[in-house]
Amino acid sequence: MNSYKLTYKSFGNRAILIEWPAKIDEKTLKNVILFKNKILKKNTKVILEVITGYNSLTITYKFTIKNIYSEFSVLKSIYLSDFSKIEKKNYRWKIPVCYDKKFGIDLQEISQKNKLEIDAIIHLHSSQIYTVFFIGFTPGFLYLGGLDKRLFFDRKSTPRLDIKKGAVGIGGMQTGIYPSQSSGGWNIIGNSPISFFNPKSEEPCFAKSGDQIQFYKIDCEEYSQIKSLVESGFYKLEREIL
Repeated sequence: MNSYKLTYKSFGNRAILIEWPAKIDEKTLKNVILFKNKILKKNTKVILEVITGYNSLTITYKFTIKNIYSEFSVLKSIYLSDFSKIEKKNYRWKIPVCYDKKFGIDLQEISQKNKLEIDAIIHLHSSQIYTVFFIGFTPGFLYLGGLDKRLFFDRKSTPRLDIKKGAVGIGGMQTGIYPSQSSGGWNIIGNSPISFFNPKSEEPCFAKSGDQIQFYKIDCEEYSQIKSLVESGFYKLEREIL
């Protein structure tokens, strides 16, 4: 496993921020996730939470850190230790999306500015396999890397105040899904009928950093059928081990 030159910073009196070189790619992400798993394996008694970013980890402790440099040394030692015994399973999740015009409210604008037919946009978006880099800005929002360059599209200068739950959007070089009704500036191209965040579940968000997402196109009738199954608790997502 390649080692990176990391920086360690105090992040308040109970947290440490670890940063990788400012590059967004899957090799960096894999290194971030492996380090996170190692930290959790070694320090579960003192760690409250470890939050994954594109190229960072934020570690929150259960207590005030008395000697920050001593804790840096502990973390550096953990990072350089053997990673081979703690690899965890990742999954590829198959996510249904309806790209009908009633959901894909920005498809026409993307089509005009990127000089692509709407069918081509849908094909390009649904034929890629995406990597979950991290989960933010609202619980269950998956930031996905791997968008075809032909679909890159700047976020809106003025965010919408009301985006529907399940909206699938493009923001710059990424794609993602709004897990709940919210405001946002991404360009909406479709909607998924599944639930991306359930606070009552043991694992509120089914996906995690390092997982993959594969969208597939459904029509409005299939959308309604799946949504009914989701709401009644009878829908099960397809997945396969990577």
